Amino acid sequence: MNPVVGEILPMAVGVAISPMPIIAVILMLLGGSARTKGLGFAVGWLGGLIGATAVFIALGDAVDQTDEPGTAAGWIKIVLGIGLLLAGIKQFRADSKGTPAWLTAIEEMTWLKATALGVVLAAVNPKNLMLCAAAGVAIGSAGLATGPLVGAAGVFVVLASASVLAPVLAYLVAADALRRPLNAIKEWLDANNQAVMAVLFVVLGVVLIGKGLGGL
Repeated sequence: MNPVVGEILPMAVGVAISPMPIIAVILMLLGGSARTKGLGFAVGWLGGLIGATAVFIALGDAVDQTDEPGTAAGWIKIVLGIGLLLAGIKQFRADSKGTPAWLTAIEEMTWLKATALGVVLAAVNPKNLMLCAAAGVAIGSAGLATGPLVGAAGVFVVLASASVLAPVLAYLVAADALRRPLNAIKEWLDANNQAVMAVLFVVLGVVLIGKGLGGL
C-alpha cells in the first residue's frame, strides 16, 4: 500500500490546499449559524470526496482487469495531467474577477445549502474532480486487496479533507479565539487564490504526466 499512498499524496495535498473551499468554510464559521453550517459543509465535502474517489477507484479497477493495465492507467494519468496543466496555464493568464457571487451569498445559506455546496466543491468542481480522478485511478489500478485499497482511499480522503475539517473542529472547541486567525487566512487566500491555484495545477499536471509516461 505504501507506494500507492506515496503516489496519491500530491493529489491529496492539491485538494487540501485548494483555496475556495477553505474560504467558503471560513466565511461560514465567521457568519451566523456557524456550527450548523460549518458541520454541514464538512459533511458534504467528505461525502463528495468519498463518492468521487470511489467512482474513479472503480474505473481504475476496471483498467487493472485489461490486458495492459499499466499502459491504460498511464494514458489516463497523461490526459489528467494535461488537463491540470492547461487549467494552471489558464489561471496564470486569467484576470482577477474578485469574489465569486456564491461566496457573497454564504451568509444567507441554510445548513442544507451549505452541505450541498460542500458536495459541489468536492465532487463537481472540475479541477478538484481531476485530482480525485488521478488518485482514484492510481488506487484502483494498483491491484490492492480490499483492506489496503480501503486504507489507501481513507488516507486520501482524510488528507484531502484536512483543511476543511480542521477549522470546523477547532471552531467547535475555541470559537472566539479563532476569529482573528481565520479572518487573516481568508484575506491572504482572497489575495493569492489565483497564484496558488495556478502553481498547484502546473506542478501536479507535470507530476501526473511524468508518472503516466513512466507507466507506458
